[in-house]
Amino acid sequence: MDKFRMIFQFLQSNQESFMNGICGIMALASAQMYSAFDFNCPCLPRYNLAYGLGILLVPPFILFLLGFVLNNNISMLAEEWRRPQGQRGKDQAVLRYMFCSMAQRAMIAPVVWVSVTLLDGKCITCAFCTLVPVETLGNTSHPGLSQGEMKRVLARIPCKEIYDGQELIANEVAVRYLRCISQALGWCFVLLMTTLAFLVRSLRPCFTQAAFLKSRYWSHYIDIERKLFDETCAEHARSFAKVCIQQFFEGMSTDLAATRCHPPKKAPADAGEAAEKLLGITDQGTMNMALKSWHRCKPPLHLHPPALASGNGWTGEGQTPAHPPVPRRETAAYYSRV
Repeated sequence: MDKFRMIFQFLQSNQESFMNGICGIMALASAQMYSAFDFNCPCLPRYNLAYGLGILLVPPFILFLLGFVLNNNISMLAEEWRRPQGQRGKDQAVLRYMFCSMAQRAMIAPVVWVSVTLLDGKCITCAFCTLVPVETLGNTSHPGLSQGEMKRVLARIPCKEIYDGQELIANEVAVRYLRCISQALGWCFVLLMTTLAFLVRSLRPCFTQAAFLKSRYWSHYIDIERKLFDETCAEHARSFAKVCIQQFFEGMSTDLAATRCHPPKKAPADAGEAAEKLLGITDQGTMNMALKSWHRCKPPLHLHPPALASGNGWTGEGQTPAHPPVPRRETAAYYSRV
């Protein structure tokens, strides 16, 4: 249990690295899921497009939502966005930074799925097989077919075992044509996502460095503040429960002593230590009021240190003068001699 506790504490202290690892695992899992997925095109004119685009777009959307669900900061972001204004204002830039950070991690697995799907080519072949240019790739001397019959024949291109239009267009030619287009789109998508990630991660801080640092600092502050608040509440709950249980057993021992005429035992010394950790909040109503007050009006982000005799020296305040002032008596004597 100690090893698991140490691992859990390490993951909590390195949450950003942990979330990056989770996103990487989800990306590998998405690629493995697609390789294990049994793709079966319906080979029907009215269903090919819906099935192909559904396999291309629906799983990435699910993976994108899972990326948000597995991120512990989503509840913190929702709480910060929905909380009342109170004594602390809400900075929209910080909320945008938090959302963008989570979205960047959540986008990794969907991008891998779309890239693998396009490079494989099955979805595009199934979805757009009815749009193959027969005039360019097919047999122009083949007797003319109606529009409906043409679509019915072309819709069977992904299903090689039931395709019956070899005289119109060879199955291998149509599949190679569509797969080539799909792979070209896949590499363009990979290049686009890589370039976009480079711009977001590298160039954005260069143009708005001050705003970027401010948003990053306060997002870390909100995360740390929430963790410390939870730890303080857990410590208070532990102390509150300990005092309540000790008081219960003290009352029971007093009743037993009155019944059996035995003197009650002395209370343990740690009862006083637990009572000190309660910080004056010793009943349920007061604790509920404190929690409600924390949600409605969090304390302002302004500390009140004791006033200093000298300045901080950033603007020349509080610095030692180059020539110390001359006392009044010595100044008067000097002018009298002159």
